[in-house]
Amino acid sequence: MSPPSNSLLLGPVLPTYARQDVTFVSGEGAWLVADSGERYLDLVAGIAVVGLGHCHPAPLAAAHAQLDRLWHTSNLYWTEPMAELAARLSTRFGGAQAFFCNSGAEAIESALKYARKATGRPGLVALEGSFHGRTLGALSVTGQPAKRAAFGPLVPGVTFATLNDVESLVGAARPDTGAILIEPVQGEGGVHPATAEFLDAARTLADELGALLVLDEVQTGVGRTGTFFCFEQYGIRPDAVTLAKGLANGLPIGALLVSDGAAGAFVPGDHASTFGGNPVTCAAACAVVDTLTDELLAGVREKEAVVREWFPDARGRGLLLALDVDRPASEVVQAAFERGVLVCTAGERTVRLTPPLTITTGELDHGLAALREAIDE
Repeated sequence: MSPPSNSLLLGPVLPTYARQDVTFVSGEGAWLVADSGERYLDLVAGIAVVGLGHCHPAPLAAAHAQLDRLWHTSNLYWTEPMAELAARLSTRFGGAQAFFCNSGAEAIESALKYARKATGRPGLVALEGSFHGRTLGALSVTGQPAKRAAFGPLVPGVTFATLNDVESLVGAARPDTGAILIEPVQGEGGVHPATAEFLDAARTLADELGALLVLDEVQTGVGRTGTFFCFEQYGIRPDAVTLAKGLANGLPIGALLVSDGAAGAFVPGDHASTFGGNPVTCAAACAVVDTLTDELLAGVREKEAVVREWFPDARGRGLLLALDVDRPASEVVQAAFERGVLVCTAGERTVRLTPPLTITTGELDHGLAALREAIDE
C-alpha cells in the first residue's frame, strides 16, 4: 500500500479521537476508497454502524426519496417515517413504544430518565467493564474508571456488578434500585458476552425489586449478533432496550423501546429531542429493518462460523467478535491497515471485528487472511 494522503486533515477539530492518517472519500459494500485512490476492506463498518454496507441501495433510495419530500418538522407534529419506524420496531420487539433521538448515548440517557420516572427510584445497577456512552449520565453507568476519572462528580447512586457473576449482581442491588442496565455483549469493554444464566438472574432480580431490566443493544442490536435483538437468543424479555448504531446504516439515530408492559411513565414534557425521529433518518431506518430478513440474519451466523474457522479463540456473537493478541492491539490494527484491511480495538490487547453484515464470504476470507498475517508478523 502507498502512504495515506494527509491532504484533508483539519487543524480546527478538537482532538477527541486518535484518527488514522487516512481520509476516505467514498464507499460501496464492504469497501472504502481513500483520497489517494487506495481501496480498503472495511471490517469496522463505522464501529458496527454500517451494517448493510456502504451505500446499500435500500436505505440509500429511501433517504433520497424522503429528502425530496420533507427533511424536518420537529416533534410538535407527526411524520409518516417516524410512525412507520416505531410500528416496525414494536412488531420486532413484540409490543413496545419508541422514543427517537440521535445516538446511543442519548438513548441511554432517555432510558435512565425513564427508569427513574417509572419506578420513583434513582438507584442504578450497571456492570464493570461496560460502556454506555460519554454524556454525563451514560458515563456514570459506564464501568470503566479511566473514562470517568476526569469528569466527576457524576450521577450518584450507581453500583457496579461483575459480568456473569450472579452473586455480585445480587449484592449490587439496593432498595432504591430503579434499573439494571446490561449489554448482552460488552462491546467497547472487550466483547464479552453475558451468559444465559446471568441474564436470567437479572430478569428475576429486576422483578423482585420492582426495577426495570434495561438492555443496551446499541451495538448488539439490529442484526449484529445474528438475530434482530440479541436478547432473542437468551429467551428473556427486557422492560426496555436502547438501539442506535446500525439502525439507519450510518445516518444518526438512537431509540429507546419500552415494552408495552412497562409503558406509561413518560408524559408530554418529560423528555425531548429536537432532531429525534427525523424523517430522512427514519425512512432509511425503515428500509434497514425491512432488509434484515431471516435469510440475511442466518447469513450473519454463517459468517461468524467463518471467522471462528480462522480464529477459534474469537469471542462474541454473530459479527461482533474479538481476538486477544500478544502485543498492543494498535500495532495489529496498523499492520492490517498497511495490508488494506480495517479493524479496530476493544482494549489494549484486543482486536475487534464488526464487518458489514452483508460482507461476502470471499471478502471475509480475504480480510481474515490479511489479519492473520498482521497478527503473525
